[in-house]
Amino acid sequence: MIYFDNSATTRPYPEVLDAFVKTSENYFANPSSLHSLGARTEKLLTQARRQIASLLGADENEIFFTSGGTEGNNLAIKGTALEYRSRGRHIITTAVEHASVFETCRQLEEWGFRVTYLPVDKSGRIKLDDLKQAITDETILVSVMHVNNEVGTVQPVEEIGQLLKTYPKILFHTDDVQGCGKVPLSLHDAGIDLCTVSAHKCHGLKGTGILYKRANLRLSPLLTGGHQERGLRSGTENTGGIVAAGKALRLIHEKFEAGAAERTARIRDALIEKLQEMPAVTVHTNPAVSAPHILNFSVRGIRGEVLVHALEEEGTYISTTSACSSKTRELSRTLLAMGVSEDEAEWAVRVSLSYENTMEEAERFIRILRQTITNLQQVLGRNQ
Repeated sequence: MIYFDNSATTRPYPEVLDAFVKTSENYFANPSSLHSLGARTEKLLTQARRQIASLLGADENEIFFTSGGTEGNNLAIKGTALEYRSRGRHIITTAVEHASVFETCRQLEEWGFRVTYLPVDKSGRIKLDDLKQAITDETILVSVMHVNNEVGTVQPVEEIGQLLKTYPKILFHTDDVQGCGKVPLSLHDAGIDLCTVSAHKCHGLKGTGILYKRANLRLSPLLTGGHQERGLRSGTENTGGIVAAGKALRLIHEKFEAGAAERTARIRDALIEKLQEMPAVTVHTNPAVSAPHILNFSVRGIRGEVLVHALEEEGTYISTTSACSSKTRELSRTLLAMGVSEDEAEWAVRVSLSYENTMEEAERFIRILRQTITNLQQVLGRNQ
């Protein structure tokens, strides 16, 4: 099996699964309970929060646990909009955000907020001048993702943060679900107020997310009830998933420090080189401004979902665009914003690597892809 769909989800590390099982067996009590079992669990939860904060370069009181990236993005954006609407009702984001940001902004428009969707260039990057021109006296939030989930483009988050430091009333949120552990980001140096992370994109477990919220920043909670997470996110904490998330983040950061991102970039670059030799293939990812693990390409005349299923029959797993939106059958909003034609957007697929993938797998993938394209072209040619 060749699993090249790691931006959809990653295989949990064995150590992560072990941490989840041991925590669930030995620390099963509700951390809000007053008895000693609850106190033990709460202490472990605090230790996990402290570890995760250290790995993200934050203070432990700035870390809040959610169910994943989607909830984190909703909480960051809606929580800001509702809390600071007396300051203004204007939000700035981009045309290429993940659906959990884009659709949240659409909903806020229905609630009376005004949203500016910044355009991108052919590589998928915004221009700082466009952002600066979009800012008004009513602007309360800028939300720009760190790494695009479909093509891998890295946005100039640090530069955006420096620009926004001259606008102290504007909060800055970044979705770092695809960048965490792969592309370095200093939350404090970049002036980020809110940052979203998801454990299962870092070899953790599904159902656990992390929201960084700068100290002294207020958000309006979306979930109310038992006042967990200091009143910001009610609901019994997923202690096993949180401890496992801490383990996953530690492991992926250790691999990054050992040079795993550079090795992954070499695999991606080798794939791009071979793909560009194929006459029917167009590569949409610009490696000069992209994360090391994602690449997007189209095969002329072959719909993305057809290629995905044909490769699946060969034990090779990739995706169309974003796995979260793949069943909607809509063309990629990201690719269209980059100026890719509707046909090429319909033909597009995504390869996303993990630190566990190898060059040998990449070479096998290219051989399988070549043969699969030839077979599909023959079949499609006969059916036309």
